[in-house]
Amino acid sequence: MRLMPLMTKAFSILLLLLGVASAAAASPSLVLNEDDIGALREASGGLLETSLQANKIVADEAIAAGIVVPWPKDAGGGYTHEQHKRNYKAMYAAALQYQISGDTRYSHYVAEMLSAYADMYPQLDLHPEKKEQTPGKLFWQSLNEAVWLVYTSQAYDMVAETFSDELRDRLKNNLLFPVADYLSKGQPQTFDKIHNHGTWAVAAVGMVGYATGRDDYVEQALKGLDRRGNSGFYKQLDELFSPDGYYTEGPYYQRYALMPFVWFAKAIETNEPDKAIFKYRDGILLKAIYTTLELSYNGLFLPINDAIKDKGIKTEELVQALAIAYDITADKSLSDIARQQERVSLSAGGVALSKIIAEGEVVPYNYPSKVYRDGADGEQGALTLLRSGDNESGTLVVAKNTSQGMGHGHYDRLSWQFYDDGHEVVTDYGAARYLNVEAKYGGHYLTENKTWAKQTVAHNTLVVDKASQFDTDLDKANKNPAEQVAFIQDNVADISIGRINTAYEGVQLTRIQALVKPKSIEPFVIDVVSIESDTQHLYDLPLHFNGQVIDHNLENSESFNIWKPLGKSNGYQHMLLRSEGNSATTNNRLTWLMGDRFYSYTYGYQAESAKQANTLFFQLGANDPNHNLRRDQGVVRRLKADSAVMYAVLEPHGEYNGTAEYVRNSYSRVNSLDYKPTKTGAELTVDMGQGLTYTLILTKGDENSSLVKAKVIELSEN
Repeated sequence: MRLMPLMTKAFSILLLLLGVASAAAASPSLVLNEDDIGALREASGGLLETSLQANKIVADEAIAAGIVVPWPKDAGGGYTHEQHKRNYKAMYAAALQYQISGDTRYSHYVAEMLSAYADMYPQLDLHPEKKEQTPGKLFWQSLNEAVWLVYTSQAYDMVAETFSDELRDRLKNNLLFPVADYLSKGQPQTFDKIHNHGTWAVAAVGMVGYATGRDDYVEQALKGLDRRGNSGFYKQLDELFSPDGYYTEGPYYQRYALMPFVWFAKAIETNEPDKAIFKYRDGILLKAIYTTLELSYNGLFLPINDAIKDKGIKTEELVQALAIAYDITADKSLSDIARQQERVSLSAGGVALSKIIAEGEVVPYNYPSKVYRDGADGEQGALTLLRSGDNESGTLVVAKNTSQGMGHGHYDRLSWQFYDDGHEVVTDYGAARYLNVEAKYGGHYLTENKTWAKQTVAHNTLVVDKASQFDTDLDKANKNPAEQVAFIQDNVADISIGRINTAYEGVQLTRIQALVKPKSIEPFVIDVVSIESDTQHLYDLPLHFNGQVIDHNLENSESFNIWKPLGKSNGYQHMLLRSEGNSATTNNRLTWLMGDRFYSYTYGYQAESAKQANTLFFQLGANDPNHNLRRDQGVVRRLKADSAVMYAVLEPHGEYNGTAEYVRNSYSRVNSLDYKPTKTGAELTVDMGQGLTYTLILTKGDENSSLVKAKVIELSEN
């Protein structure tokens, strides 16, 4: 392993002679400013004290370890990659510790680390494990290099006033400017891209500009390399967020992109408050912060598109964004999120949030049923959340009627997820990737991300003729979003209606999902998939679920000693057929146990011309020699028809207590489902027994036969 030489005692003395410790700490001028530092110096106790101590530990441990700057060698997750990540976080922590304490040990450390990088960077060629499209020098991809510069520019800003003119010039000319130039002029295809990689790049270059007085860098960051406004930070704010603050790649990447957006915006606000950046586009950045919070359940982000499922609201990006949002809004309900994060940003906003929590004045955050429009103009579908109860143990239906989500998008228009009792019950696979686990394909997205996770059958939406939507043609998918037809709320139910007629040629799909909220029993879901086609197709409707199957009522059920794949491509090659049974026209039922609650899925279909309907039980694991896939399970409802309706009710019920050894209400409440066409549309009546009957009334639109209106009627309730 080639390492840059550790700083010698003689070099440390040289730094002192150059003036490293001669100046008093000046206020920083990027994300943190005079108000932030003043608040941090005066405050103590609560989560703030915990966060201050954590920062000091990072800085002290880094100083004890010395200056370790390895020659770049490894891809993501490897030693050199992780060491350079530790270094930028350590520089940031030490610089902040210097601002708070005035202890010159911390400014010396930052000076020595920056000097080591300034010695090395001019010698670097492209990284040996470089990604073909976006190579870095310190890291395998330039994205990581941009993140490094976002942190490093702030560390420099917090201690630069302690440097001599000679040292400042060397660090700027040998390090900060070369990295900024490489990320901008050196990679225009990334810098000018409307994408989270571009956001990190423009934030990094713009922050270097503010920290060093380079107005040209700031202009490039704001308006693109040609400074005409066709790219750059403003254009990214215009195009990457919908009017509701939804980021088109989904909440996992919204969380990741949030850091450069809010940090660079705060730097703009500090240096050029007249730009009023947080008011830009009707306060789009604040909307984005709130939307990121709300696209979560029980602390974890909803796994939309290429999402890694263990990311949640405790991430550093959201800790920082929360404090900035509070600084602007003084919204006390944000303290509820900070309480759950169990730490606060080291900033004035973090100090204020810590004080609210310490004084017992936390206001609960309200998670609403809501439509989050997709697309810059809000006309590319929507992600719709239907909620009942709180966000930790209540009920949540996620209806994904969105756009593709660019390259990180999945082919899953009109899919859904269901959360209840603190668990993900009807599941989405998320991404097939083990981030930074070098043994799993170097931490890259796995091959199975394309062959399984992105395929339509990997999601809870209709598959036509065992093919994925748009034949997995990304360009075509990007041009054809789903449509959010309607969102209806009343005291009985919240309802989402989505539609798409471009995913499969000659097939129009409409999905109506209602979260019904009775007074005396648990909320339940009505799900109706309406299929319109002039020709016969094979329709598969998967349901991926967590839990242990309890029972089912399928006819002629057969299990198999030898499990075989369900197909050869489009995700089917990974699905092992465990058993199957014939489905009746209506009142088929599957019950499973998840946690301490039972879930029953009662379903049927309506079609004038249809062959035998079947239900197939599957488990993942076929054609997976490297054991990359989780052993998830589900069922596929299969029907061959032209136009058809596939309907269902999903109900939580009962309780299982293994400790006290009792079971309550383990059987489904649904007595029957009755679906019938009417002159104006259709009706689905759900008989829940004990005098509880609900009817979903569907009404056709005026222009065509698509169902565009819906209402749930509570016919009776004892």
